[in-house]
Amino acid sequence: MLHTDKHLDESVKESERVINICNACRYCEGFCAVFPTIEKHLEFTSGDLRYLANLCHDCQECYHACQYSPPHEFQINVPQALSELRKSSYGEYGWPRFMVRISASPMYTLIASTLIIPVLFVLVGLLKHGVLGLTMAHTDDQGAFYQVVSHAEMVWGFGIVGLFVVVALVVGWCKFRRDSENGDKEKLAWQDVRQALSDALKLRYLGSNGDGCTYPDERPSILRRWFHHATFYGFMICFASTSVATLYHYMFGWTAPYPFLSIPVILGTLGGVGLIIGPFGLLYLKLKQIRDSKEEGFGQAKIDITLLTLLIAISLTGFLLLFLRETSVMGVILLVHLGLVMGLFLTMPYGKFVHGLYRFGALIRFAKEERGS
Repeated sequence: MLHTDKHLDESVKESERVINICNACRYCEGFCAVFPTIEKHLEFTSGDLRYLANLCHDCQECYHACQYSPPHEFQINVPQALSELRKSSYGEYGWPRFMVRISASPMYTLIASTLIIPVLFVLVGLLKHGVLGLTMAHTDDQGAFYQVVSHAEMVWGFGIVGLFVVVALVVGWCKFRRDSENGDKEKLAWQDVRQALSDALKLRYLGSNGDGCTYPDERPSILRRWFHHATFYGFMICFASTSVATLYHYMFGWTAPYPFLSIPVILGTLGGVGLIIGPFGLLYLKLKQIRDSKEEGFGQAKIDITLLTLLIAISLTGFLLLFLRETSVMGVILLVHLGLVMGLFLTMPYGKFVHGLYRFGALIRFAKEERGS
């Protein structure tokens, strides 16, 4: 989400106010990585604040434990202050700038990725094949998918966009690292990367010693951690499915669709289940928090809801494609599914998805500071 300079300045000032009060109090020092980090500083640069914002996992434990949280006159809400600054970093570090401006509104991004792009894919399919051609049933032996979209069209279309996305993600991550490290040019140490990777894969800071988050309310629950795991590992398993299918095509000359008990389909099914359970669960928790909380409005949650809705739509159309792939509706479902995937690709560097990279960068710096302390 792209914030104006004024909004960004206000987010920085509010984060600095909150963090300075926390640094004087130190009641929450054992909750997560944020508070031990705060204690290492007497003052905070804008880079430090962005680092803390992406180090925060929004578990809400500090908010419910804080004696200065609303309705106290200090109005201390660390998760909300850091969330505002964290969301602004998506636009601040995004590249190229014209794509940041296009993606500025989460609602427009949601409409474009889940409606406009899939509809454009279907319209192109109609122009290419006509209604009768697009609704013609094909068997697996005929290479059903490639009767609608050729392999070359898939490779070149998604390959070019995928390369652009990778470059945009790398540029954004490098800009975040440069800002959050405050000009420190020390090379990445493997032990810090390994520790950060372990913390990220285990979601260490969503565990709270086994009790879980105080999210979406003050009662500890492990649900958010499980749903995050299901989403992340579901995504990675789907990526593994695509990778195996690529090997099948280029090494063995086996073309899709593959049999139901083949490795790509089994992996894709498992990953798809994760990408339904995880995002649905996270969406439920997010909507429950919006309903019950007076501190976070719907506007701040739109960027999260956009990604979750897109992942759910991709998973559901993927399963429809699996079970209806030899029917007359396969062509339309395939184009809608590919349009949704393209929508995900194009929005990756500018929304909720990219926060995983910035948080990983923050965890690397935290590991380095812990090693040096």
